[in-house]
Amino acid sequence: MTTREMGVDPRELDDDDLFREMRHLHETRTDTLLHGSDDALEHHTIRTRQLEEEYLKRYPERDVDPERLRSGARLR
Repeated sequence: MTTREMGVDPRELDDDDLFREMRHLHETRTDTLLHGSDDALEHHTIRTRQLEEEYLKRYPERDVDPERLRSGARLR
């Protein structure tokens, strides 16, 4: 399956569109996992990976919440 068949190449999306696409995929993940065909789940997984990889390329120094780290969890 080519990127074009999966949607717009993530490199071509501006930040707002990239975020919107990622939010939508995360909103629909559980439904796809529980009720989608094998092909739909594979497509969903690949597209999510593409978008998340593009996000990480753009924001390698993203803001990591200390509470989401193992040390932060221990403090709770």
